[in-house]
Amino acid sequence: MKHNPNAVANAFAVTSGVLYVVCRVAVMLLPDLTMTVAQSWFHGLEINQVSGWELSLGSFVLGVVTLAVAAWFTGYAYAMVYNYFLKK
Repeated sequence: MKHNPNAVANAFAVTSGVLYVVCRVAVMLLPDLTMTVAQSWFHGLEINQVSGWELSLGSFVLGVVTLAVAAWFTGYAYAMVYNYFLKK
């Protein structure tokens, strides 16, 4: 089944944006737990030495927009590569 690159890219972008918002809410409500999870994702790197979470509106907007754009390009590239290998 061939993938529509724009549809896959849009799906990646929207899904990533929703996950970003969920993560942001988790950071606001459960900062210690999210710090522990983040540290586990970075192979135990001591990230708790960072001054804390940046929860400003500007930081949120920058994060969600840049993640959605990166996810869109990732989704588009995925669909193109998938379709390429589908032809082989």
